[in-house]
Amino acid sequence: MSDLIQTVIDSEEKADLRQFIGLLYQQEKRYLLRSDILRVFSEYCSQAQKEDSFFSGSLLGQLIYFTQEFILENESLCLVLRPVIARQEYCRINREDLRVEPLSIQEYLDLCDQTAGRFRPQDGDVLELDFQPFYDFSPSIRDSKNIGKGVQFLNRFLSSKLFQDPGRWQQRLFQFLRLHRHNGSQLLINERIQTLSQLSAQLKRVIAFVSARRPEEPYANFRFDLQSLGFEPGWGNTAARVRETLEILDALLDSPDHETLEAFISRIPMVFRVVLVSPHGWFGQEGVLGRPDTGGQVVYVLDQARSLEKQLIEDHTLAGLEPNPKVVILTRLIPNNDGTRSNQRLEKVYGTDNVWILRVPLREFNPAVTQNWISRFEIWPYLESFAIDSEKELMAELRGRPDLIVGNYSDGNLVAFLLARRLGVTQCIIAHALEKAKYAYSNLQWEELDEQYHFSLQFTADLIAMNAANFVVTSTYQEIAGTADSVGQYESHRTFTMPDLYHVVSGIDLFNPKFNVVPPGVNENIYFPYTRAEDRTPGDRERLEQLLFSLDDPDQAYGHLVDPGKRPLFSMARLDRIKNLTGLAECFGRSPALQERCNLILVAGKLRAEDSTDREEIAEINRLYEIIDRYGLDGKIRWLGVRLAKVDSGEIYRVIADRQGIFVQPALFEAFGLTILESMISGLPTFATRFGGPLEIIQDGVNGFLINPNALEETAEKLLEFVSKCEANPAYWQQISERAVQRVYSTYTWKIHTTRLLTLARIYGFWNYGSQENREDLLRYVEMLFYLLFRPRAQKLLERHFQRDSIE
Repeated sequence: MSDLIQTVIDSEEKADLRQFIGLLYQQEKRYLLRSDILRVFSEYCSQAQKEDSFFSGSLLGQLIYFTQEFILENESLCLVLRPVIARQEYCRINREDLRVEPLSIQEYLDLCDQTAGRFRPQDGDVLELDFQPFYDFSPSIRDSKNIGKGVQFLNRFLSSKLFQDPGRWQQRLFQFLRLHRHNGSQLLINERIQTLSQLSAQLKRVIAFVSARRPEEPYANFRFDLQSLGFEPGWGNTAARVRETLEILDALLDSPDHETLEAFISRIPMVFRVVLVSPHGWFGQEGVLGRPDTGGQVVYVLDQARSLEKQLIEDHTLAGLEPNPKVVILTRLIPNNDGTRSNQRLEKVYGTDNVWILRVPLREFNPAVTQNWISRFEIWPYLESFAIDSEKELMAELRGRPDLIVGNYSDGNLVAFLLARRLGVTQCIIAHALEKAKYAYSNLQWEELDEQYHFSLQFTADLIAMNAANFVVTSTYQEIAGTADSVGQYESHRTFTMPDLYHVVSGIDLFNPKFNVVPPGVNENIYFPYTRAEDRTPGDRERLEQLLFSLDDPDQAYGHLVDPGKRPLFSMARLDRIKNLTGLAECFGRSPALQERCNLILVAGKLRAEDSTDREEIAEINRLYEIIDRYGLDGKIRWLGVRLAKVDSGEIYRVIADRQGIFVQPALFEAFGLTILESMISGLPTFATRFGGPLEIIQDGVNGFLINPNALEETAEKLLEFVSKCEANPAYWQQISERAVQRVYSTYTWKIHTTRLLTLARIYGFWNYGSQENREDLLRYVEMLFYLLFRPRAQKLLERHFQRDSIE
């Protein structure tokens, strides 16, 4: 990128560069992020009366496009450039002679500290965290477009090893097959086969044996014949299935390729007991949604658990085994349960055979705190002891070790690491949202924010979990590596500083094949198209229609609609800053034209600030009332403060669709967006933020629409344009509705998700065994961060909790 800078300097735009730099130094800020940079450059183009094409078509415009940050020193301008996705460069331009010189990562981090008002008196006085050496000898993805396709890369890598060094890798595959047992019984291969050559010879005999039998003949009929030849249960439930599996193995040994490797490994019965970890919030099946810290993650984990059991039953049945998987959702027990079931140790998940919510109480360091709900930002001091106590509970409940542990969110991922480390189990993490990407300057201003958010603990926990994990599941590509003009959530953890705490020189290797994009689905029993009248309950539809449009109950609804027949603009989310429902209300308030043709209906937590203990929710409640008053929205808005049952949340989308309404998701940032899938599969045309996961779910203008939640007038115009098209052509609403439904069914189902997740668990299990990659040095480094950085800070927070009567 230094070449592009030099090209600008050597061109006729050199004067423009000087003038633009001069305008930068007129700004109050000395640290400018991308949004600030684009704003200032737009001001320059306007002041200099540049043609519209100059903004993006000029050499300077191209340089600005690739710039993520500016740091303004007295004598020079420092740039953070992102020439391609997932790669950054650092350089400095001297203000006097425009001389360009590179910056090291360490120099860049020092400058960030100085910008934040932290001056280092001498070199070497700050802790540097660098994980890159632990990845130097691991296989690495080269092309950034393949980030998030870790298992495909790993399959190709492993199959090439099987081809290049067949003796070594085939022997490891053979040993791997001999490992598997379940409930004390040997699976796959018994002691009659002692060597790889014996396996190869016996494969031919067994394939010939099962080929001579009827394809549909049950495995039980010839089980003992196969055992006498060295083959135990696990190959298939019929003669045809056994033959198919053995032929895949035979092909893998003779001529390995990545597709054959995945096809075979994905059939190995090695996952029977799964633990999903989600400690914070009110985790339950009823009466919890809409409470603080309780939303999409609860829905995600419950649906994932149900689908996992269903898929495991199918896999075990096809393998010829008695299907008896067990899935446990590990969360915390809350004694003061506020009418929920959060004080019950065990709760069976509806519609399953053997899926359970297991709640483990926090130790009573201060009962006034630990017996109540605790914010996700405050739960850190209790996680280590929670993991220790949970290990005993899980071993008793599962009657042995789990085969896979999946962490959820930062706290669950840390507990998953602690459990997996103690039990020697494959660990997967799912972030759902990394808070660092949500809050601008959160790392630079961590000390000021620590009183409320405790980012020093959270960011450290994130570094620990993402590096310790065997594999990482994300919902979208951009969650990992961003887009051409925005940094990904994981990418934001690669290089950063927390002044006076530590510098992160390399926090995560985005090109490591541990990353996999596996989007979730929706519960198709609850969320389905509004056109499926035979699956809808008329009484529910009528009740929810009344709730949405006319019910006069101050405890459940605020606002009376003067004209309930207008097209409804609908949104449903928690009332917090990031979800930005108040921004949608302001967008609606600023547009008289939108008010004339639509009503705004919000389902959003509580109606009264005094009923909440969450600071962000209280602020948003007060702001929503202020917006309603400022723009005179009485008669045009309905605000429901209700916690909906799951079946009601599904039907409520369909009721809005009955009236050809619109779903709007206005979040400032959305890691994925389950409500977007829910609305789309229900048949609602959906408008969603372009910041985050919706960018990959919605094809703008085809099966939905993307909006900039910061551009209120632009969003209102986009909504009005859609409404006008629908009024001019009634079939247009239906076209977008049908395409939205098709999009979800083709890509976002739990069947697709859990099949892929279990394949990942098996492939990474084989990789960890077969590669004999020494992860112990990495895990020791991670443990050092936990014991020397995380634990002391968590202990200080615990000491503060001892002084409190409750946690708000």
